[in-house]
Amino acid sequence: MADKKFQLDIVTPTNTIYSGEVLSFTAPGIVGNFQVLFNHAPLLSAIGVGEVKITEADGKQQRFATSGGFVEVKSNTVILLAESAENEAEINIERAEKSKIRAMERLGKKTNEMDVDRAQVALLRSMNRLKIASKK
Repeated sequence: MADKKFQLDIVTPTNTIYSGEVLSFTAPGIVGNFQVLFNHAPLLSAIGVGEVKITEADGKQQRFATSGGFVEVKSNTVILLAESAENEAEINIERAEKSKIRAMERLGKKTNEMDVDRAQVALLRSMNRLKIASKK
């Protein structure tokens, strides 16, 4: 199995969240989850809010909450350019709960000035973070 590794980089606008050799990578594509293994065909895909799962070369699994972006797969190299990504161990549950409550309150008090889509996405992101943090 050691020869079935490929390079993965998870990058956000502020820093590199992960860089290393992995055995598998699963992402929330906008039309459904997809998995990348060694020698995967070239691919460019948009991703949505969801869970990124990786299996590292040593078999250890990691999960990340992501809120969208793009994935490029080419020549046994995967680059995830994410709007945001948080490792499950680094998710601040209290902050995610507060974000969920704020978004629910905004959606409950719809006004003409409120951006409903933005509030719905904020709710979806906070719920995703809480779901992934609960799998620790």
